Amino acid sequence: MFIPALDAVGERFERGEFFLPQLMASAEAVKAGFDVVRSRQGEAVPTDDGTAIVLATVQGDIHDIGKNIVRMLLENYGYRVIDLGRDVAPERVVQAVREHGARLVGLSALMTTTVRAMEQTIALLHEQVPGTAVFVGGAVLTADYARKIGADYYGKDAAEAARIAERFFAAHPAI
Repeated sequence: MFIPALDAVGERFERGEFFLPQLMASAEAVKAGFDVVRSRQGEAVPTDDGTAIVLATVQGDIHDIGKNIVRMLLENYGYRVIDLGRDVAPERVVQAVREHGARLVGLSALMTTTVRAMEQTIALLHEQVPGTAVFVGGAVLTADYARKIGADYYGKDAAEAARIAERFFAAHPAI
């Protein structure tokens, strides 16, 4: 019941009818709704359905508002999100992927000076955990630059990040 509402909000955001405040308010409302449903169901044992996503703001960057919006939206769509926070070393991202069996990683950078750390993180992920896909976002990135640094996907905003996750897990179901 909540997902169609999020989809409608996302569509309005894409058409420019809704803006970031409406997107955030909608995500918060859905989170509150999910919290009510969960409280009525009792404590559920978390299941690992193969849809874990690791999120991080790359090393050297302390700006995490965009990542936090992506996290909230992905969680509302039912993904298990492991949020490593901000200023995260590439090795920590690899460690989290291994610990949680994540197959999808989202990286954020807001500053041009930290895009190099993003590139290093992507290279380390592809080298040490082959098959892990990486999507990137942030104000300083473009789709062309994302390809140049080895990212598998580019998300211009949180709604696009949710669509990337949906497409990725549909194309790569858990075994």
